[in-house]
Amino acid sequence: MFDQLKELICNYVDVSPDDIRPESRFIDDLGFNSYDFMSMLGELEDTLGVQVDEQKILDIHTVDEAVKYLETIKK
Repeated sequence: MFDQLKELICNYVDVSPDDIRPESRFIDDLGFNSYDFMSMLGELEDTLGVQVDEQKILDIHTVDEAVKYLETIKK
């Protein structure tokens, strides 16, 4: 899941996959803005066939937090 998310992140911000770590923060470290982040989540929903809870997404700040959340909702 981590590698899949890294690949998707690189479609939205100008960052090398090698620079993405589990502790990387979407906004502070990777340069996401809120629009990019929400767009990426929409693509994740389509790609993984999941439905994200927008309230829970507000608590996700790092790549690792996103991976853990996605693993809980992916069936």
